[in-house]
Amino acid sequence: MRTRSGARAATAAALAAAIALGAAGCVPVDEAEPEPSSSGTVTQQLGELTVAAAGSMKGYSRARFPHWRDTGKNCDVRDSVLQRDGESIKLSGCNVVAGRWESPYDGLVFTDPADVDIDHVVPLANAWRSGADEWDDSKRGDFANDLTRPQLVAVSMRSNRAKGDQDPSQWKPANRSYWCQYAADWVTVKHYWRLTVTSAEKAALTEMLEGCTWANKP
Repeated sequence: MRTRSGARAATAAALAAAIALGAAGCVPVDEAEPEPSSSGTVTQQLGELTVAAAGSMKGYSRARFPHWRDTGKNCDVRDSVLQRDGESIKLSGCNVVAGRWESPYDGLVFTDPADVDIDHVVPLANAWRSGADEWDDSKRGDFANDLTRPQLVAVSMRSNRAKGDQDPSQWKPANRSYWCQYAADWVTVKHYWRLTVTSAEKAALTEMLEGCTWANKP
């Protein structure tokens, strides 16, 4: 489980990765930031989320969330996440060609980047049903390529396929020790992007965060 202090360390690691990518000829991804939401602890943020029934899937397609954005010649946001989340990374330019990744969802380990999926913590279809259907494609692209919030994570293909577009009331990581972090990340993303939650989703998140004492610390 990654704690709040661990999250800060992860942020520092992400910054180091960004510097490394820049040195390899990659360029930062420009983000059009939405209006910032209020800050607070994870449990406070959960309480601030609007509860609403899931919206319609009418008009949805993954193409409405353009990804992955370029971050350099022959590399993209996927490469940025692979480098950030992996160890012993090997690059060709800024394209990740080898390394070691442990999927936090199920503990599986991989050394070939082709075997690793980049999961949207809040799935694109779930975002569509909880408010993103009202955004334009540019903002949806910002969401789908968000490297600032904990929205993108390198995981096993198996876990990513099993999760699909389900929320925490329907699917949770097999690795129970990751539940605190998963719930916190889900809440952080939905809070920042002002997306709604269903009553079942909120109840599941509340249960997952019980006993996660760090979730109540700023």
